[in-house]
Amino acid sequence: MTKIYLRPTAFVESPQRNEGESLRLAGTMLWFSQIEYVTRDITSTQRQLVPVREWDAFAAALPQPERERCALLLQRITASRAALEMGARTVRLDQPQVMAIINTTPDSFSDGGKNLDPEIAAEAAFSMLRAGAVIIDIGGESTRPGAPLIEEADELNRVAPLIRRLAEAGTAISIDTRKASVMEGALQAGATMINDISALLYDDHSLEVARKRNAPVVLMHAPSQGADPHKDGNYDDVVYDVFDWLEQRVLEVEAAGLSRDKILIDPGIGFGKTLADNLAIINNLAIYHGLGCALLFGASRKRLIGALSNAEDAKDRLGGSIFLAMKALEQGAHIVRVHDAAETVQAIQVWRGLRDAAWKEPIQPTAI
Repeated sequence: MTKIYLRPTAFVESPQRNEGESLRLAGTMLWFSQIEYVTRDITSTQRQLVPVREWDAFAAALPQPERERCALLLQRITASRAALEMGARTVRLDQPQVMAIINTTPDSFSDGGKNLDPEIAAEAAFSMLRAGAVIIDIGGESTRPGAPLIEEADELNRVAPLIRRLAEAGTAISIDTRKASVMEGALQAGATMINDISALLYDDHSLEVARKRNAPVVLMHAPSQGADPHKDGNYDDVVYDVFDWLEQRVLEVEAAGLSRDKILIDPGIGFGKTLADNLAIINNLAIYHGLGCALLFGASRKRLIGALSNAEDAKDRLGGSIFLAMKALEQGAHIVRVHDAAETVQAIQVWRGLRDAAWKEPIQPTAI
């Protein structure tokens, strides 16, 4: 069976200069002027670049099944993403947003042990919010390679005091867990989003918790939804294999009763993927807008940065982390998940200033 994918590309700075030659990407601050049409079967992958101005004629000439698939993908790619209702906070997705990481664990790869005290963790979170982060993502169990599982009660006891403290201040809080009882306890304590590296598959009760609570949920790709999320990372073509897996999982979660505008997707950088796999996904990130969900990207301080820059210590990977966050934003990522909130927010503010200036440039009259 032949599969079809569309990747928006050839982004333009000032769409008003070339009316009718570009389309807006997923409600973001980006416009694209070309579409990469990709067909894939068991023997080969074929790619063709089509200018937006020629797309309608190109699609009209396709056989009906391919034409219908393209229409669905393009509708998803160009549709705006609904704002996230997170308790008292509304998180708009028409501009890039920062999710800041707080790990209440002794063994996380980057900042393990730093935020075990709820008051210290709360002050770190408030500092990130003052810097411009809009969501605090709280985790109580490390998922680095080789990290041990911990008991559900212990995980909840690590995160609940901090969640309650931040919720009192009206913070938009995401709980980073793959365990249903931790999700439930965190939501009761004041969390308003679920961020699950297993895409609600590790625990049989997780999907019901998300559906019952109607909370926004991040579905992340990992090659295994068992105890070790890094296991069995073998792909024919990682970009399209991850797309196929996420597309099927979104359909399953949607069929279970959670609307698509509540679903965010994360391609899972670093989870069961080689350096080459990670780079392929990052370079083709815009293809995942074809899933029709808000796109969350997380590569902050990860090993691929160290592999490319010889930065062995995770704390020495700030420059690479910011670059990858901006690379994701320039392909339409709606949310970037980071450790270094203030520095990332500053980079985004400069980027936004450049985008705003490009939009406001007057259209010069054409010389005759």
